[in-house]
Amino acid sequence: MNAPTRLPSLLKEVRACAICAAHLPQGPRPVVQVDARARILIAGQAPGSKVHASGVPFDDASGERLRQWMGVSREQFYDPTSVAILPMAFCYPGTGSSGDLPPRRECAPLWRHKLLQAMPRIELTLVIGQYAMAWHLPDVSTSNLTETVRAWRDHWPQVMPLPHPSPRNNIWLKANPWFAQDVVPALQMRVQGLISPD
Repeated sequence: MNAPTRLPSLLKEVRACAICAAHLPQGPRPVVQVDARARILIAGQAPGSKVHASGVPFDDASGERLRQWMGVSREQFYDPTSVAILPMAFCYPGTGSSGDLPPRRECAPLWRHKLLQAMPRIELTLVIGQYAMAWHLPDVSTSNLTETVRAWRDHWPQVMPLPHPSPRNNIWLKANPWFAQDVVPALQMRVQGLISPD
């Protein structure tokens, strides 16, 4: 059985996963969007509380900004045959003293390689935040998110490192106007070429 054919059974396993249940304050609710035909992968951190409640990835202010950055509609964004959404951990980890807790470490080693292998058509991966960067860009010498994003051309056109689109990053976006001037237009053009290749 090839990987794309196995994807439905793999997804069933993912949605039944409870490996972190003892550490999740609101219990397990894996939130992913995958399809073997997807050409764009969004590698985020972990669902927030609003996404945990709705079960819809990026169903919050962060998602609105991310869709603006990509230049896509909600319909395009939530079409799994075009866009896969695979965070570093699939369940809401809870809240700490300065925002949401980091993604649970058990999730990625258990599921990530299997799911990525089941999506052979991915041509662009949007790597959002430091945890996703550590996984998808392990050879990047700097741990500074700003410098990693500034060096986006080093990974282009297969990978685009991004800051988190959360409203918490408004100060960062204001301090780094080059992101809106240079990165966003390039990202939108690349995304449109993959969603509407004709």
